Amino acid sequence: MAARTRRERTERTYLPGIADVRICGTEDTVKAVLDVLEREFRTTSARPYDNGQRAYLQLDTGCTDPDTD
Repeated sequence: MAARTRRERTERTYLPGIADVRICGTEDTVKAVLDVLEREFRTTSARPYDNGQRAYLQLDTGCTDPDTD
């Protein structure tokens, strides 16, 4: 089986207090974890892939105030 070609990735930058999170599981599990993280932290919108069984997001570990936006 031939290896698939990797997609080109953009350069990553990191900010203090910001965590990059990757979640893997069933679609329901991923949704449940995202719901908790979004409730407890300020987060970016999750980028789902693999038909909802994985998601990437960032969260601010230094700020747990509710997002007022």
